[in-house]
Amino acid sequence: MSPLRLVLLLVPASLAAVAAVAIASPPAARDSAAAVITPTRVDGIHLGDTHADLRSRGKVGPIGPGCEFGGPNTRSAKLRAPLKGQVDYTLNSPRKVTTITVTKGAKARGVGIGATITAIKAKFPNAIVDHSTESVFQLTVVRTPLRPNGGRIMFGVSTQSHKTTIIGVPNIAFCE
Repeated sequence: MSPLRLVLLLVPASLAAVAAVAIASPPAARDSAAAVITPTRVDGIHLGDTHADLRSRGKVGPIGPGCEFGGPNTRSAKLRAPLKGQVDYTLNSPRKVTTITVTKGAKARGVGIGATITAIKAKFPNAIVDHSTESVFQLTVVRTPLRPNGGRIMFGVSTQSHKTTIIGVPNIAFCE
């Protein structure tokens, strides 16, 4: 086989191998790192931010109707990747964030979706476990104490799996 023919065969094969490795390799550290939840924000989404600002920064999708139990004027928007969840807004214009609900992609002090009550209590020793929502929503609520700046975090732990399925800042917006 001539050297030219060998090069013509090996170059496409090596390019395919490089592409396969690039696809199979883990995403960049920023993509794989979980977003941070604090009592007043989730990954750059702060309580009080306007929908227009969040939309222009690519943090949320289009605004749409919110929970029907909140009345006819409620509005919410889905979070954009790497987060999953939603943002609820005030009833009047300009629409400002009142509640951030996360179902995937963020952690508070290393506690995220899938954490147990024991893990939550280890990172938030003063957290209060509330069993009053178990019969209706099948969730045990664990809430951190109210901070001096007014913020708090609520974790919803499934009564079936005993793992966190939802995290809310400053609370979980129940709408089901």
